Amino acid sequence: MNSQPKPVVPANPAPVAGNLLRLDSDQILRGANTVEIEHAGQRYLLRVTRENKLILTK
Repeated sequence: MNSQPKPVVPANPAPVAGNLLRLDSDQILRGANTVEIEHAGQRYLLRVTRENKLILTK
């Protein structure tokens, strides 16, 4: 059984300016407090603090 979460695919991504894409944090976090993000072969953690701020760490 594969327990890997499915990639987040925004229903209606909102283009802002140029190639900037705006996503609501709920689309990324989906109810979790921490999300693992893989970028260029490296893993990062995006987490929500007690003060409701976002922190990205390697």
